[in-house]
Amino acid sequence: MAIVITSIFFIIIGLALGGGGLWLVTLGGSVFYLFAGLMFLITAGLLLMRKAVALWVYAVLVVAALAWAIWEVGFDWWQLGPRGGMIILLGLWLLTPWIRRPLGLRSPTGITYAANPWPLAVPVILAILVALYSMTTDPHDLAGELPRDTVAANPAFGGSVPDGEWHQYGRTAFGQRYSPLDQITAENVSTLKEAWRYQTGDVKLPDDVGETTYQVTPLKVKDTLYLCTPHNWAIALDAKTGKEKWKYDANSGMNPDRQHQTCRGVTYYADPAVAAGQPCAERVYLPTSDARLIALDAADGKVCTSFADQGVLHLETGMRYNPAGYYYSTSPPVAVAGKIIVGGAVNDNYSTEEQSGVIRAFDINTGALVWNWDSGNPDVTTPITGDQTYTTNSPNSWSVFSVDEALGMVYIPLGNQVPDQIGINRSDNVEKFSSSIVALDIATGQMRWVRQTVHHDLWDMDVPAQPALIDLTKQDGTVVPALVGPTKQGDIYVLDRRSGEPIIPVKEIPAPGGAVSGDHTSPTQPLSDLTFSPEPLQEKDMWGVSLFDQMACRIDFHRYHYEGRYTPPSLKGTIVYPGNFGTFNWGSVAVDPERQIMFGMPTYLSFTSRLVPAADIPPRGQDEKGSEQGLNRNDGAPYGVFMGPFLGLLKIPCQAPPWGYVAGVDLRTGKIAYMHKNGTVRDMTPLPLPFKVGVPGIGGPMLTKGGVAFLGAAVDDYLRAYDVTNGRELWQARLPAGGQATPMTYTADDNKQYVVMVAGGHGSVGTKPGDYVIAYTLP
Repeated sequence: MAIVITSIFFIIIGLALGGGGLWLVTLGGSVFYLFAGLMFLITAGLLLMRKAVALWVYAVLVVAALAWAIWEVGFDWWQLGPRGGMIILLGLWLLTPWIRRPLGLRSPTGITYAANPWPLAVPVILAILVALYSMTTDPHDLAGELPRDTVAANPAFGGSVPDGEWHQYGRTAFGQRYSPLDQITAENVSTLKEAWRYQTGDVKLPDDVGETTYQVTPLKVKDTLYLCTPHNWAIALDAKTGKEKWKYDANSGMNPDRQHQTCRGVTYYADPAVAAGQPCAERVYLPTSDARLIALDAADGKVCTSFADQGVLHLETGMRYNPAGYYYSTSPPVAVAGKIIVGGAVNDNYSTEEQSGVIRAFDINTGALVWNWDSGNPDVTTPITGDQTYTTNSPNSWSVFSVDEALGMVYIPLGNQVPDQIGINRSDNVEKFSSSIVALDIATGQMRWVRQTVHHDLWDMDVPAQPALIDLTKQDGTVVPALVGPTKQGDIYVLDRRSGEPIIPVKEIPAPGGAVSGDHTSPTQPLSDLTFSPEPLQEKDMWGVSLFDQMACRIDFHRYHYEGRYTPPSLKGTIVYPGNFGTFNWGSVAVDPERQIMFGMPTYLSFTSRLVPAADIPPRGQDEKGSEQGLNRNDGAPYGVFMGPFLGLLKIPCQAPPWGYVAGVDLRTGKIAYMHKNGTVRDMTPLPLPFKVGVPGIGGPMLTKGGVAFLGAAVDDYLRAYDVTNGRELWQARLPAGGQATPMTYTADDNKQYVVMVAGGHGSVGTKPGDYVIAYTLP
């Protein structure tokens, strides 16, 4: 009976592999799956005939599979496993007495001799030994160390923020995400314990859009933490105990057209003209998802009615089109020189009649418009008046700005015009400013320089991250004011922030052509010498937990259009790699201005995009909710786009792991010192498996003078600490929800250093939602 059941099972496997393998061969892919299918069928037939040669035939399959797997991927366990795991397990089954005995000989005396196991046992044992060896190697690991020496003894941190405080999203206006605190070190961080835990009460609701996310980095000023929540509550907490001081609900409501329901942070401002202790002497500005900016008294959370319209600035003012839910502010504006400078997120790929991406500076006390920089009309920055409107659908900035007040510049990461994947009829200004970093004059809003990171962007490679500002000491001892700009495509732009000229060279490389009719591609694209951009995908990079879903991913790989980075979108479907999730995203990177090093979390996840003619787009569903994944309608454009991650049959990435790393860079040389896999599949699978595969993540890191980097972000629910010198993990804390926010650190009046992490989950990556604010300190 075991022989019959095994034979039927092998026939099913053989037909599946043979049929899929034949399809793959016709697409120009590997012949192995067709070969394996035939070998399973032959083995099944021989088993049914009770022929011992079945073991020999299967042994040939084992040897061929082992040789093929090593030839394709070397000794990479996570790649070898799907190729050989099923084959070896079934080989072990064939070696059992229940199979070998019916295949053996019966002597004239009636004694039954089982079939000789060794022709199959030897290659199976060899394969197991190869598997065990591969578990001891990590071909994706880059080991090394960053320089330990202090280069700048008195570095510029970007303002007069006390060492124990955190006044802006990246601690200071420079966006370094670096704290000069050193109580917590690489030697003692393993003893960190939870000090307090606070729950905001703002939880993901059934009617929320899928991409409801908690990404806030709290501020710490004096003895208080200030933060916001996804539904736009502002909250003040006691920094030492975590006890709530006040809470304000902006009542921003729900709107299914919002692609994102989130708040990354609030803005703090102390008015030098108002005596300490007076109402609104210190303020917190809260951006909302219904396009308002609200001024609150930092002392008690009451609205500061002297600002704008009874304390509320209406950001939709000046927009020619104003569809509700299409425009909002997810990131904190910057306060500088008596101004508050604001951008805004515009829904990707909804309509060609969306709000403008204008950048505006308002008087921080009164809310009066001081200047407006509209990339559709970049030379005129005087405030619009009356019935004037901003350029519809101009490239916007949804992320965080950085400021160098001494140079008089604010640095803006810019996105794209809708639609992201179609470049037909873009204006000269759109072509100039899309996917760029632009420096504006703080006083006037006039452009000082622009550096584009993608030409004629058709991949949604908007610059997603706050640039980090650092004064770099060159090898000859000269100091250059620099800007470190991470991008979705993995390039790190290190620029002279006075002029936008590269410090680390940037070159132009040839790019693929073949855009859809009526569109075009840029013949070249920029590439920084400091890049985390991956090698182009190949068929052998396709992955799955078994031969079957791996084969299906290989078939899909050949069915899509793909010629490497910047393959243009197509009607047949295109692989986008790095995907528009980004090698780096809004979490940015952290830089140490003393050692002049960088710590980041490069992520690798391929996406697909497929253009859909407008005539083929079905009517909108009544309960349809906003999302960047799935069908993006692009109303008014000739095409919509269907997009999302490149996933296999089991909804896991088709591209082989690792998908996420931690990495360290010496900014003086532009060299990557190390890259280590980051994160486990514990929260990606039904079973809590602790395998350190290197998983995707979204969020940002934070560095301290104690030589420790802190990072959540990965799609397993942990906050981790790393030795920034070599990137090795030193400590981890299990979080009650996804940790897709950027941690921060401060000291309280007990002189203890605290590390705070917000754990609330991220709808885009499917981590567990929550409403937690957790502080850790040394015992």
